[in-house]
Amino acid sequence: MDNRCLITKEYVNNIIRKRPQDIHKGQCGRVLIIAGSRAMTGAAVLCAKGAFRAGAGLVYVSIPEEVFPVVQISVPEVICVLRSPETDFGIYDAVAVGPGIGVDAENTQIIRKILKEYKKTVVIDADGLNTVAAADLFEDMRTSSADIVITPHMGEAARLLDIMPAGREEIAEKLSELTGATAVLKGAGTIVASAGEKSYTNTTGNPGMATAGSGDTLTGIIASLAAQGYSGFDAAACGVYIHGLAGDMAADAMGQWGITASDIAEYASRAIKDIISQ
Repeated sequence: MDNRCLITKEYVNNIIRKRPQDIHKGQCGRVLIIAGSRAMTGAAVLCAKGAFRAGAGLVYVSIPEEVFPVVQISVPEVICVLRSPETDFGIYDAVAVGPGIGVDAENTQIIRKILKEYKKTVVIDADGLNTVAAADLFEDMRTSSADIVITPHMGEAARLLDIMPAGREEIAEKLSELTGATAVLKGAGTIVASAGEKSYTNTTGNPGMATAGSGDTLTGIIASLAAQGYSGFDAAACGVYIHGLAGDMAADAMGQWGITASDIAEYASRAIKDIISQ
């Protein structure tokens, strides 16, 4: 039996809630983004932009101290914190880890601690996934109390799996089984899969979104929604739709050639407005 469904505007509209009139920033989610490095500061910036445009009330970026000024100038709303395995992750409503951090002993220690101690939603992307593969953290993932979302593209999926199934849906489902996480397999028609559940295929997005940093923006969007109280699966499914719709809006405004990840982040809030105004 085919368990695959489509992520449509109606699907997302049934999940995303309008905000109460008296809400304050502390109730809109505290996101910790562990992203970026000296040569990849943009990954942290794009992730933070995605998180803010998707509605997070507070966004903290965990980076090396030497690049604090770059991030704070690029996204003045951000609160920069020093990256350290001693971080108290429990004070945040959602954690995103991986974009542009590299693979090294300290980052392995950080990810292992999150998987062991964190109880809320964590989104693992990019070098976070490469760290999982390199350090063999699969058992840590399967036994974690966190609500885990992974967001690989096909190359990262190949590093996580010993044998790649033939179809994209099957790859996403295998990733979910291997890790115990909600798996978001990025690409044209992004697949969202969770072990034992139906797989969902996104219906938004266009070829112009094949650009550097697009996935970093998606990671921020998903983490933002999770911090606002949505489950990891709902944050992932709604996040990929919002991300794709933002890309479609950017393409409508300027064409597919030359869309940047910053454009996608910029349109994310307009995409949400379009969804909830239905």
